[in-house]
Amino acid sequence: MINFNGKMTEDINTISINNRGFAYGDAVFETCKYSHGKLLFWEDHYFRLMASMRIMRMEIPMRFTMEFLEAEIQKTLSENKLANNTSRVKLTVFRAEGGLYNPTSKEVGFVISVSALDADFYLMNDGHYEVDLFKDFYVSPSLLSTLKTNNKAINVVGSVYAEENNLQNALLLNTDKKVIEALNGNLFLVRGNCIKTPPLSDGCLKGVMRKQIMELISQLPDYELEETSISPFELQKADGLFITNVITGIQPISKYRKKTFDNAVAKMLLQKLQVKIRLSN
Repeated sequence: MINFNGKMTEDINTISINNRGFAYGDAVFETCKYSHGKLLFWEDHYFRLMASMRIMRMEIPMRFTMEFLEAEIQKTLSENKLANNTSRVKLTVFRAEGGLYNPTSKEVGFVISVSALDADFYLMNDGHYEVDLFKDFYVSPSLLSTLKTNNKAINVVGSVYAEENNLQNALLLNTDKKVIEALNGNLFLVRGNCIKTPPLSDGCLKGVMRKQIMELISQLPDYELEETSISPFELQKADGLFITNVITGIQPISKYRKKTFDNAVAKMLLQKLQVKIRLSN
């Protein structure tokens, strides 16, 4: 069952071919993790969604309060008997049907879908995880590239490339040939006591988990956080690389080309993330 504009319905035959999210990618979405009866980092997700809608020049309905959308998510979880399960939640907001590229309305609708996840907590996957650069296409750094929209062609093609080359992920470059992120999350680079992550101005996603990890790093007296551009050359000089997103948490990269990496910093940050989540409950 999915929640389509507040009504529970079967998850088939719901979206019209004229839906603007389907037809033009005129939609934004949030992927959230629900664990132990709580939407993790819900406030951050909500404010990112509101900011994304404003950037896309969508009208934000008065009813779209943080409490209203959270209640709709909870309703969807309950209808799917997942209220007591750790779950992935996807909330998509799309502009109302009408028009071609130029919409005839700025009003919006929404759809919520949910699915069960295996792990209650963020777990450390310290197995083989190899990446390489995806250089077929580049991300143009702009405010639009920082949003979670339905325009994810480069992530799809990059994922096919990674599978064809027996990689667990691939790293995206912007048009300035700077490394900005992985296909499914933000990138952090560890070298000595410095931890770097690309700035939003380079075109990386404004990730919710990126924000949590940056806050944790800023509280560590032994490490310095730098929000700065990363060149491909730096990857092979790094001591560690890891990817962050709200579903996985922190994913260490074990290999890039001929270089292998240590995951000690990723493990330490994951432990601190677990503590932060427990204290917020």
